Parts: sequence; structure tokens; C-alpha cells
Amino acid sequence: MANELDELTGPVNGAGRDVQVIERQLPIRVGLGSALFEILLWVCGIVPGVIFLFMKISAKNYFQKLQQKIQADASQIDNFLEQRVMILQNVARLVEKAVALDSEVMKAVAAFRGGASMSDASRNTMAAQLDSAFGRLFPQVEAYPELRAHQAIAQAMQQNDYLQREITAARALYNDTVTQWNTDLYSWPTKMIVAARSGYTTRIPFTASAEVKAQARAVFF
Repeated sequence: MANELDELTGPVNGAGRDVQVIERQLPIRVGLGSALFEILLWVCGIVPGVIFLFMKISAKNYFQKLQQKIQADASQIDNFLEQRVMILQNVARLVEKAVALDSEVMKAVAAFRGGASMSDASRNTMAAQLDSAFGRLFPQVEAYPELRAHQAIAQAMQQNDYLQREITAARALYNDTVTQWNTDLYSWPTKMIVAARSGYTTRIPFTASAEVKAQARAVFF
């Protein structure tokens, strides 16, 4: 039997293809078949019905624990983002004393001075705004050799690079947990029935901002 997907004969897209994450939470639903399945278990005897009841209780506990892990993973990302906010503010103050910063740079910095409140919906936005703010601030530093030689600024730039790597790793861990959640929601019968009865929906993983994607396509060397 021939391979359904044959990398030697195609078809292929020579131009490549960019992909996007769909920003949509899908509700979990079960049909009449699931209800009949549960009824049939009780018809077959008390023991099968009771066993499935305990399986559903176990599945409910599993989802509750997994939600706590998702929260913990998200909190770790928040911690790194908060540290980036502090670095951005400190570097902006140091640079502002030496050169006249662009008004857009200071506006970006001022947006974080009141404290950052992050939720599932705003976490991606916060990260994108930080990338944009650093993207406007660091060219100002690069334009002045004496600023690049400033020890505090050099350390802050190194810390920013380190936090960027940590955020990437934390996002990967978060996305792994979200993938586990989304996969388990469709595990029929037990988990899917529990998810539908509990009103659970799929979760949206982290995505890169349009600005970051554009930077990734740039020529670095």
C-alpha cells in the first residue's frame, strides 16, 4: 500500500505557509449517545453504574488539579514579565538622564508604572507591549557608545536577554499543559462527559505577536 503522505512526490507548497493560532475557546458537548451509554451502564447493573460514577468523580478531580497547574505555569510567566517591566523602567530612567528619550518610548514605559494586572486574556498583550517598548528603547542605547558602556545598563540588557529565554521556556511549559488540557477534554467517555457537564472549554496557547514575527523574518547579520 502506498503512503498516504509521500514527501517525495508531493504535492508541496514551494512558497511555504505561515500559521496562526486561532483565538477561539471551543465548548465541549456530548450527544444523546453519551446519555444512552450512561443509562445502559445502570441497566446492566448497579456495579457498572457505580464504577463509572467514581470514574467521573476521579476525572473531575483530575481537571481541577490540572487547572491549578495551568495557573501555576501562567503565574511563572507573570513573574518573568514583571521582572522585565522593572528592567524596562530602570533602564529608561538611566537613559533618560543621559539623552532625551523619544516621547513614544516614555509613553510605553509610563504605561507600566501603574502596575500590571495580568489575566489569561491580557498576558499575551502584556508580553507584546513589553517587546515593543524594549524595541524602541534599546536602539536609543545603541546610538550612544557611552550608554552601552554603562555597567548598570549593560547588566540590565543581559538580564533582559536572560528573561526572554526564561519566558520562552515558561511559555513552552504552559503550552504543554494547555495541550494536555485540550486533549483530555475530548477523551471519551469519562473525561469528555465530565467536561461537557462542567461547562469546560478548550484553552488558547501563547502566540507570538505580529511585531515579533516580523522581527524574526528580518536580516540579523
